[in-house]
Amino acid sequence: MKTSDILLHNAIVLTMDENYNLYEPGAVVITGDHIAAVGSEDYILKNYTAKEVINCEGRVLLPGLINAHTHVPMTLLRGLADDLRLDVWLMGYMMPVEREFVSPEFVRLGTKLACAEMIRSGITCFADMYYFENDIAEATAEVGMRALCAQSVMKFPSPDASSYEESLELAKVFINNWKDHPLIVPVLGPHAPYTCTPEILQACSALANEYDVPLHIHLAETTHEVETSREEEGMPVIPYVKKHGILNTKLIGAHCVHIDEGEIRSMQHAHAGIAHNPSSNLKLASGFAPVAKMLELGLNVGIGTDGPASNNDLDMIEEMRLASFIAKCVSGDPTALPARQALTMATCMGAKALHIDDITGSLEPGKRADLILMDLSPIHNSPRFKRDPNGTYAQIVFASKSTDVTDVMVNGNWLMKEKQLTTLNEQELLSQGEVFAQKIDHFLVDREQSVLSKLIAIGGAMEEESFEIQSKVRIKDPDVMIETLLNGKEIKIIRTRHYHEYDTYFAFTENSQGRLRYREDEFINLTGDVTKVRSRLTLIGQTREETFPQDVMLSRSRYYAPATHSLRFYREYFQPANEIDIEKDRKRFLVTYKDVDFFINIDTMAKPALGHFLEIKSRTWSRKDAEIKSRLVTDLINYLGLSSAELESNDYIKIVEQHISN
Repeated sequence: MKTSDILLHNAIVLTMDENYNLYEPGAVVITGDHIAAVGSEDYILKNYTAKEVINCEGRVLLPGLINAHTHVPMTLLRGLADDLRLDVWLMGYMMPVEREFVSPEFVRLGTKLACAEMIRSGITCFADMYYFENDIAEATAEVGMRALCAQSVMKFPSPDASSYEESLELAKVFINNWKDHPLIVPVLGPHAPYTCTPEILQACSALANEYDVPLHIHLAETTHEVETSREEEGMPVIPYVKKHGILNTKLIGAHCVHIDEGEIRSMQHAHAGIAHNPSSNLKLASGFAPVAKMLELGLNVGIGTDGPASNNDLDMIEEMRLASFIAKCVSGDPTALPARQALTMATCMGAKALHIDDITGSLEPGKRADLILMDLSPIHNSPRFKRDPNGTYAQIVFASKSTDVTDVMVNGNWLMKEKQLTTLNEQELLSQGEVFAQKIDHFLVDREQSVLSKLIAIGGAMEEESFEIQSKVRIKDPDVMIETLLNGKEIKIIRTRHYHEYDTYFAFTENSQGRLRYREDEFINLTGDVTKVRSRLTLIGQTREETFPQDVMLSRSRYYAPATHSLRFYREYFQPANEIDIEKDRKRFLVTYKDVDFFINIDTMAKPALGHFLEIKSRTWSRKDAEIKSRLVTDLINYLGLSSAELESNDYIKIVEQHISN
């Protein structure tokens, strides 16, 4: 008789090995952190003894489930912002809150909350990507779970790094600290192609290969991402990242919703792993990944929950069920992705997708003792038919609940016994989580009261000018006015520009919030072609601070921010009470008149069609300077042969509103 540490018997043993060996009744022998033997109960009991012998009472004994993609600290952001588009959810809410609150303390608590939830769901291993990944790894190791932890790298400043160079340095230190750890696999995590530059992708690829660690990245999650890649890079997402070396790594591609057969073949040839996230993709309306085609072409596809703020749970039993149902519905084939295949994706194939199948994912001698026990006797899973051996797989995938998991072991250590967690205090964690929730609530309530605060929250807002004087006058012929301007001896033209401008003005219920203008400038060259497009946001204060003689207006301070998202994003994020569109052709001249700089715009209003205007503007920081410039504006108007009596001090938006009301 061979002696071991733990012997589990009287179980329905699903090995999830290559041959799908199933033993009923079966037994598993554990020595230290690994599995020593698996087989029929008779054989094991005749040949092995153990310090601890456990009667499983007919429950199912199977490999622990593998969550192939998540962001575990986001348990603390669960339910924060829902029923939003992905970009609004991510850029408008998640990232601003993360910049404000994410810290080592935050991620440790969020990780432990996630571990408690995942253990109860039968998860023994997960692939994470977040910030302060060293603290996430430490918290996970303390709990006793297995994880692939990816240090995030992106082109934006993040909670744990002010630049991508700093993120890469953190990643190097992180990998060196955790390489060859019994529970933690360090991973490189360039967030996504749209949040990384080519240099970042290349640097991460090189680093992953240098240290021989996996690389975890979001790929082709939305149609918008793919369309943008085609427009800006001239190719879809997968060829683009392949160009920058990503497919030369131990790749874990999260989502991969919008990829075609050629891209699937490219990833299969690269031995890449895919993390399919059915709940998250459904909730964010990202689409349906071609999982059946991926499996048909030989890709290793695992199943992930994604983060608990976009799912909103970490229940792998639910994910398996959804993965199978979606594949059936999308294909119109009820035999697509059967239960056994879904469980395979959540266990042994998931391990292959994460490049760790040499140590976990199936119950085989030599592999780590990562296993769970499930009770199939509850009312929602009864009765049990034994005619078809595949019935057990169907019971687990189609009828079981996470509450049916009774025991969880990782690396030979019990993390849950008879539904009691052994390494975590749930009540203590929940109390600490409520403290963070209250702080985040207060932050968002304060932010939502101010358009400026919301603008600053998404990044890039700056006070460009405190005051601006401006005045305009209607003109009949723009070409004649330009000729007059060019021939004016007292006017020195410094530079000229030609734009086509598309403005959308957001108005809010409270006038004190000002107006937010989204502008797209098309730069027009001498032949009339568009050479580039620039998008900007401008928060304009109340329309009028003061009017000087001759209707020269002094406007309030303005805040500028680059418009890095779509108009639809800003509409959904700022939720204006109403909006007005203005379109105009603008020829702009920066001139010097009597040693003072002015912008002179020759504008043709196309939408609405209000004719032609000459507009004069100048930036100013003091009242005295504004008074001097206001007098010069009047002089300049007269010099150009126009009547100062016909000056119009209102902004274009005010003129358009008056036109609409009439």
